[in-house]
Amino acid sequence: MTKTWFITGANRGLGLGITRAVLDAGHRVVAAARKPEQITKALSGSGYGDRLLAVRLDVTKPEEAEAAVALAKQTFGGIDVLVNNAGYGQLGWFENTSDEQIRNQFETNVFGAMHVTRAVLPLMRERRSGHVFTVSSVAGIYAVAGSSTYSASKFAVEGWMEGLADEVSPLGIAATIIEPGFFKTDFLDPSSVTYGAHDIADYAEQVRQFTEWHHNMNHKQVGDPTKLGSVLIQLNEMKQPPVRFAAGSDASGVVLKKAESIRADADRLKDLSASTDGTRETAAA
Repeated sequence: MTKTWFITGANRGLGLGITRAVLDAGHRVVAAARKPEQITKALSGSGYGDRLLAVRLDVTKPEEAEAAVALAKQTFGGIDVLVNNAGYGQLGWFENTSDEQIRNQFETNVFGAMHVTRAVLPLMRERRSGHVFTVSSVAGIYAVAGSSTYSASKFAVEGWMEGLADEVSPLGIAATIIEPGFFKTDFLDPSSVTYGAHDIADYAEQVRQFTEWHHNMNHKQVGDPTKLGSVLIQLNEMKQPPVRFAAGSDASGVVLKKAESIRADADRLKDLSASTDGTRETAAA
């Protein structure tokens, strides 16, 4: 069955890889980006014809999300699958990160995804079917030094999506969080990732090592964006798709480590946890 996919941040990286995979599978794609001409250029000569619609969208602007979704409905009749992929990484130590940088991170990674989803859901509710994917990160379940702000935005995405999945399930709509590990994209390029606006001497050496490690990792990541797109198609075709999916062997390893850590702490401290319970009053006979 041919479906219409709406993919944000489709001009490069994961978004472009997912777009290619979905189009190659014979589906239609509304590919959205702030510079849609980059999408057209990247996919020119691929023979996708009128199955590809490139649209302008800055996810931080609700009115642009509504306009892009309206155009998608006008062109293809609706949207079957939404992929909230647009985002960037605000890395660096918390104290080095300005208030403006933190707010910008949430505006794109959290509120941007919410704007687009809010525009798409009425179409899915009308049909009583659909699937919302939101790209989080392995940093959305496991935070480390240097990822505090980025992880905060992705933790927020995961909490929102987990609750959303429960809200829309009775309406025949699925919601899945995608937690990628390191994928071979330009995520670590200066055009995508940013670091702290300030320099605090106490953190200087840690920051230097952290930044150098990420520079050395750039374009050497193991994950393949197009293969991720193929997996999203498989997840969409499942009768009971998962609420979370760890993308990459590195990501699944981190998720398992975090799950084991949470369980170990809960088991070790369960008696102390229970000690906070109040006395239950017995109802009068």
